[in-house]
Amino acid sequence: MVYAVLAYGSWGIFPLYWKLFGDVPPVEIVCHRVVWSVVFLAILVLVLRQGADLVKLLGAPKKIVALLVSATLLSLNWGIFVYAVNSGQIVETSLGYFIVPLVNVLLGVWLLRERLNRLEVAAFVLAVAGVMAYGWDLGKVPWIALGLAFTFGFYGLVRKVLKVPPLVGIFAETALMTPIALLLIGFLHFQIPSAFLESGFVRTLFLCSGIITALPLLWFNSAAKLLPLSTMGFFQYLAPFLQLLAGIFVYHEAFPFHKLAAFALIWVAIALYLRSAFRPSQVVPLAD
Repeated sequence: MVYAVLAYGSWGIFPLYWKLFGDVPPVEIVCHRVVWSVVFLAILVLVLRQGADLVKLLGAPKKIVALLVSATLLSLNWGIFVYAVNSGQIVETSLGYFIVPLVNVLLGVWLLRERLNRLEVAAFVLAVAGVMAYGWDLGKVPWIALGLAFTFGFYGLVRKVLKVPPLVGIFAETALMTPIALLLIGFLHFQIPSAFLESGFVRTLFLCSGIITALPLLWFNSAAKLLPLSTMGFFQYLAPFLQLLAGIFVYHEAFPFHKLAAFALIWVAIALYLRSAFRPSQVVPLAD
């Protein structure tokens, strides 16, 4: 449980970290996050002696292609999240991660032919109503919330069907993203002043981004090995709940009654989803 709290708690307070970058372009932040993550993860692969698993993975081209897809989804998710945080839309990011489990169930029905019971159907109806209510209040489609939910949902789907050790998998994903990240960093360097070169504080933040990316993943994997999946399902809501609190009370984002009503629909949907997941005969949804 300590591992689970550390993992989801870290993801919940991430907005506080990314906010420190100020006006640094989200693309530059994500690119440096990729580069320094792959450095730190490479060290972990060596220290934890998972080189043999990595060599085995390199001999499986189909898995590399699948990891390229998951790496693309992960990059998009990181980019949307950083953009949303630094543009003052943390509340909407929490909405996105609240509906991730429901998106996972939808993908299970759509792609894996899983069946829904009545509670799950009701949860979906309420979740859709909540997203529509939130979009109505915004006056537009809540693309940040939906983008985060669906990129992470499809990412979880790929990683679910792909039999690769977690640490080796995330290292391979970041390694596949690194060449593109380096090219973009070089391109940005000739277009705008480099925040990495001009500010020692921002440079330190960039260097630490690899550590804060990798450690929660390790804590998550440790928790997943020791806790029942249903228990992990409860802990996963700690992250968006903390993000919501940060958006409202730390950065004073507007949270009028209309938004509260939309979130209430989502929370009732989550309650129904969890009630269904605890039924003994229930098939466990995707990537919970």
